[in-house]
Amino acid sequence: MRAGADLAIEAEGLRKRYGKHDALGGVDLSVRAGTVLGLLGPNGAGKTTTVRVLATLLRPDGGTARVAGFDVVSEAKQVQRRIGLAGQYAAVDELLTGRQNLVLLGTLLHLGRKAAKARAGELLERFGLSAAADRSVQTYSGGMRRRLDLATCLLARPPVLFLDEPTTGLDPASRMTLWTLVRELVDEGVTVLLTTQYLEEADFLADHIVVIDTGRVIAEGTADELKRKVGQERLEVSVTGGLAEAVAALSRVTASAPVVDERKRSIAIELHDNATGIAAAATALREAGVEFSDFALRRPTLDEVFLDLTGSAPAE
Repeated sequence: MRAGADLAIEAEGLRKRYGKHDALGGVDLSVRAGTVLGLLGPNGAGKTTTVRVLATLLRPDGGTARVAGFDVVSEAKQVQRRIGLAGQYAAVDELLTGRQNLVLLGTLLHLGRKAAKARAGELLERFGLSAAADRSVQTYSGGMRRRLDLATCLLARPPVLFLDEPTTGLDPASRMTLWTLVRELVDEGVTVLLTTQYLEEADFLADHIVVIDTGRVIAEGTADELKRKVGQERLEVSVTGGLAEAVAALSRVTASAPVVDERKRSIAIELHDNATGIAAAATALREAGVEFSDFALRRPTLDEVFLDLTGSAPAE
C-alpha cells in the first residue's frame, strides 16, 4: 500500500448500470487498513457488483474507487497485484491435488517454482490441509475446498482480500474454522471486505457494517450501533404459570406494553435502565407469586436490524 494510506478501500458515488437497471446507484465506502467491512443486503442489492468493481472485474459507469491506494480504473494492474478474491464458489481445479493447485497458481504469479512450492507448503499447513495436500481436490469436502480457495488468494500475500459470501453452503463447524482463519489474517494486518447472507458471520467478523439495498447504502455502523437503531435491550421472561399475573406485574415496571407469546408462555419488555429495570421486574414477579423458568436480558439481533432496514429477511 502507498505510504500513509489509512484507508485500504475507498469508494465515492460508485455507479453501475445494466440497461435500464441501476445495479449501483451511488455507493460510498471506506475501509480502514487492517479491519473487516461487512457488506450486507438482500439478493440483488448490489453486493457482488460492488466487489467486482473494486476488484477491477467490472468498470464502473460513474464515481471513483481506490484500493490499496490505487485507482481501480486508471491503475487497475496495480490494484490487481495487491488483492485476493474468493468468490461464492471455490475456484480450484478438481483434477489436481491441493498442492498442485497452489504451486501452479504460484508459478503463474511469477513467484518462481521453488518459492511457489515453499509458499504452498506454508499455506497447506496453516489451513489444515497438509494431510490431504497430495490428494485430488475432487475428494475434498466443501469446507476443505473453501479453505484451499482462500489459500490460493493468499499466495502473493495481498494486503486486501475480497470475500464474496465465502461460507455459502458450509456446515457450522467448517464455517467457524473459516471465520477463525479470517480473523487471524486481519490480526496480521490484512484488510477484508466481506459480503455475506449469514448475519451471525458479519456479527462475528466485521469491525464495521454497511447495509445496501437496490444499489444504495441505507445504513452503516458497528454491529452494536445498528442494533441500537432497532431498539433497546429487552428483558424476556418465560413463566411456568400465571401468565396473566406475570403480564400485569411486568406492566408496572415498563412504559411500553409487554409483548406476549402465549405459545411459548414468554413475555418481553423494554428496559431503559437495565440495572434498575431488571431488579424491579424480579421484585414485581416475586411479589405477584409468579414462577418463571427463564429470566434473561436480550439484545436485538442483526437479523432484526436487517428486517427493519430492508423490510425482508436475509436470503438463505
